[in-house]
Amino acid sequence: MALFARRSAPAPGPTPLDDVDVVLADLDGVVYAGPGALPHAVESLNLAAQSRRLGYITNNASRTDADVAAHLRSLGLQTRPDEIVTSPQAAVRLLSTLVPAGSTVLVVGGEGLIVETERAGFTVTRSADDGPAAVVQGFAPEVGWQDLAEAAFALKVPEDAGGIPWIATNTDWTLPHARGVAPGNGTLVSAVHTAIGRLATVAGKPETPIFEEAVARFEARHPLFLGDRLDTDILGANRAGMPSALVLTGIDRPKHVLAAAPDARPAFLLSDLRELHEPYPQATVRDGAVVVGEAAVRVDPGGDVQILSAGDSQIDLLRAGATAIWDSGIGIFALRVPEQLYTDPFHRP
Repeated sequence: MALFARRSAPAPGPTPLDDVDVVLADLDGVVYAGPGALPHAVESLNLAAQSRRLGYITNNASRTDADVAAHLRSLGLQTRPDEIVTSPQAAVRLLSTLVPAGSTVLVVGGEGLIVETERAGFTVTRSADDGPAAVVQGFAPEVGWQDLAEAAFALKVPEDAGGIPWIATNTDWTLPHARGVAPGNGTLVSAVHTAIGRLATVAGKPETPIFEEAVARFEARHPLFLGDRLDTDILGANRAGMPSALVLTGIDRPKHVLAAAPDARPAFLLSDLRELHEPYPQATVRDGAVVVGEAAVRVDPGGDVQILSAGDSQIDLLRAGATAIWDSGIGIFALRVPEQLYTDPFHRP
């Protein structure tokens, strides 16, 4: 069930932050890529924090909340560990409903997952020979073949035949990095799935438990979620009924925006976080065309997407094009889309 009723489209003039009491931001691809901050992220978030609460939701399970907070402080964000909501926290909360307290759990992952598992009173093992009551899997750069093999050995019996539970912190296929895009936890979970033919229960985005924890922790009534991925960040926020903004500094690009499924479409499209503080233009319809700022795009019944006016803002052109395509109800595969519409001048890791 949704946590919040979906809000109507913003009126002309207000910024995405108007009426927002808590800003909840993803980290990889929104705040940083690798160790370094993304352009304009820190100053934009610090400005937002002057008038509302700021929290972070991350699917990355490799670090503790204290480590993440320390990283953010090193970038110039005044962040405490309790302002970080992690997928290991959501996974361990789910685990507590499935196995008895104090059970032995096989952990595939790094310190972030180990700390949360032990904090909840479970005993951590790395070996299937120890008879674990469950397997919990999260991303860590050091996870290798042996770790994945131990998970497969522990999970060889299907759960409906008496096998043990398998919880994945998240299934992000990719991870933004300073050097490019790297395999994420979803890739590693898929390797185990391929070996054993079982599916993991997912605790992090796009599932709602991690959003529910954030809302409760920050006592949010009108939150806004910032993400860089449609399939996890935006889909998850939509499932929770939480308005969201997709920022084009991470994984998903303009071509992904145009093809976004109805349940993975954001309320706002931002080229970077500076636009949180700028008036957000409302899309209007004139003579069958969607107009945003000086940009105008129309979808003809025959499947041609026409740029009637490109304007002088690529982000406004993308906003107009996305709205026109989404409102047409025609699948992107059935449309002829001009390349100019998905030109990608936006910063990416």
